[in-house]
Amino acid sequence: MSTSLLTHGFGIRGYHHVRTRYEGGAIVFGIERPREHYRCSCCGSGDVHLRGSTERRFRCPPVGGKPVFVEYSVPRLYCWSCHAMRQPDLGFAEPKKQYTRSFERYVLDLSQYMTLQDVARHLGISWDTVKEIQRKRLETRYARPKLKALKQIAIDEICIGRGQRYITVVMDLKKGAVVFVGEGKGAEALAPFWKRLRASRAKVKAVATDMSAAYTAAVRENLPEAIHVFDRFHVVKLFNEQLSELRRDLYREATEMLQKNVLKGTRWLLLKNRENLDDSRNERERLKEALELNASLAAAYYLKEDLRQFWEHESYATAAKFLDDWCARANATGIKRMQKMAKTLQGHRTGLLNWYKCPISTGPLEGTNNKIRVLQRQSYGFRDHEFFKLKIYALHEAKHALVG
Repeated sequence: MSTSLLTHGFGIRGYHHVRTRYEGGAIVFGIERPREHYRCSCCGSGDVHLRGSTERRFRCPPVGGKPVFVEYSVPRLYCWSCHAMRQPDLGFAEPKKQYTRSFERYVLDLSQYMTLQDVARHLGISWDTVKEIQRKRLETRYARPKLKALKQIAIDEICIGRGQRYITVVMDLKKGAVVFVGEGKGAEALAPFWKRLRASRAKVKAVATDMSAAYTAAVRENLPEAIHVFDRFHVVKLFNEQLSELRRDLYREATEMLQKNVLKGTRWLLLKNRENLDDSRNERERLKEALELNASLAAAYYLKEDLRQFWEHESYATAAKFLDDWCARANATGIKRMQKMAKTLQGHRTGLLNWYKCPISTGPLEGTNNKIRVLQRQSYGFRDHEFFKLKIYALHEAKHALVG
């Protein structure tokens, strides 16, 4: 093995290769450093005296699938300038680490495509070693995301683990990166974020959230000049929940078995968009039969289909007119659940119409929330919650894909 391969292959510069041996399927290279290159790791002085050495082994990137190590007798130097005993800076490895910097980079490269456990299994190292390397990198890059450039953000909470444990996530909609992860949900979880945002002097122009009263109050208090947009996904989800409950009410109230049989199993047909109905499964016919059987269900279903058009108008004025008309028709049905929905939309009218001032949503954040769930499921949970947060901050750069 030449010194040039030692330098270019493993990033070990200023050392000479002295021996190679094979041990239990692993390749072990012995290296040494000329004594004239010894320097104090504190002051950099070359006025040092050798007082023994310690044999150490460092892990390197594998070659041909075989583990590779380098052995080096690390000298103990007495510095006449510092009047202290020190070990020199190795250059190719961090102090107190059992692996080289090139191995560290190799682990990080694999981590972009593989899970932590997969990397550990592939390299035959401990789970904690991979975590240690990842954590150092994540802390360097993501420990405190910069907020100064924030213009448009989305806020949402996600349930993680058991026992209704929540975290609140804030995303930069321009970059698609998570910039804050708070414990719990609601306004209290966002308190540290507002503090950091004020300190950064960021000028946030628009915020997308659901119709939560806590988020509405928090945004009004901390970002009074920003355009607050209520997310389309959550509005449709809320209406679908009311439609599902209405179907259950009608099923319970049905007195004839024929009506029960027709209504049974139609929940997903009612929630599906009309263009997505599968004719090969007679979904369109089954839905038509259920709607013809019950006028209340038909009225609610057509209101659902019409509500989708709210976000497809050409101007703020036409959308406002449509919303008022839709709410009037919902109230005219006499169905309590539809009237409740109309009241909710009217109460959040400004936030809904703000979509025409700034067409943003929490859609990208919902996608990130799904990635967070997958991340947690792949890892069977995280014992270290701070490490979990760092992984969330880096999600927008993760490249591994799910297969199967």
